[in-house]
Amino acid sequence: MVKETSRRKIDQLVNEPHVTAHRLVDDGVIPNNPRVPLLIYRRALRLPEEESESAVEQLLTVNRWGKSWRNGIYPYHHYHSTAHEVLAVCRGNARVQLGGEKGIEQKIQAGDVIIIPAGVGHKNLGASNDFQIVGAYPKGQDWDMCYGKKTERARAEQNIARVPLPEADPIYGADGPLLDYWRQ
Repeated sequence: MVKETSRRKIDQLVNEPHVTAHRLVDDGVIPNNPRVPLLIYRRALRLPEEESESAVEQLLTVNRWGKSWRNGIYPYHHYHSTAHEVLAVCRGNARVQLGGEKGIEQKIQAGDVIIIPAGVGHKNLGASNDFQIVGAYPKGQDWDMCYGKKTERARAEQNIARVPLPEADPIYGADGPLLDYWRQ
């Protein structure tokens, strides 16, 4: 249980949601997700100057997303067939490609959050030197690594179809926009 003072601290991290949804189609290499859209929350987080990564990890944990990590985004196309993923930008900025070679390019910056459904490709096209994200997965989901190889495709499609919806939005909790967009 999160103490009341900690809950207030966490609530101070969150801005009103500004959501864009992108339905990304199978491009022949990256399957993407036929059921749910990729979500981008612009300026979702008000990050403290120090320890922003710790604050984001705590927010994700409270909202039942875990196995968090800190890093950047790999500079090659990859996707996860066994888990959804959230990427919260804590510092810097980057240009990313989402959905494979035929997908979309987006600029992201500190405070932005990307929620990537299982099967959706992602790649870093270039980032500032201070670029730092915190990534995590819904409670109970374990990630794998897929690269768009023909030999992994059949298994990946089966896995993607079985990945359940998360219990809560990683940023806004049980009443967050993720659940509205993904249950349509």
